[in-house]
Amino acid sequence: MAIKNRIKPEVNPSMSSMTDIVFLLLIFFLITSTLINPNALKLLLPKSTGQVAAKATVSVSVKDWHDGNYSYHINGNQEAIPFDQVEDALIGELQDKEDPTFSIFADETVPVKEVVALMNIAKRNHYKVIMATSPE
Repeated sequence: MAIKNRIKPEVNPSMSSMTDIVFLLLIFFLITSTLINPNALKLLLPKSTGQVAAKATVSVSVKDWHDGNYSYHINGNQEAIPFDQVEDALIGELQDKEDPTFSIFADETVPVKEVVALMNIAKRNHYKVIMATSPE
């Protein structure tokens, strides 16, 4: 005598837990994306129409404090370094790069002589320089 089980288990999984996980991931990514700040320094860049396709590996930001003082920041670092240490920092960052290139992010009120001083560092060390601007 063969006894058959007439109750068959349901194989339909509940999707409510999956929607909870997707919702939590959405909230997580929304919160973390607001924390990302690529440029920590607020600079008013000069405007231009020309764009360069080259990618710089290091950035140097120059901030004008409107009192005759300028601060230099490597790769958007909040801590400023003195100008006499900028060259050593660039050499350290670019020493093992195949095509050493750095970009200059200078506030539009920074005098040209400060930018030219950074370009002279590039010339002495045979680096390529990109001057960052805002599109018009």
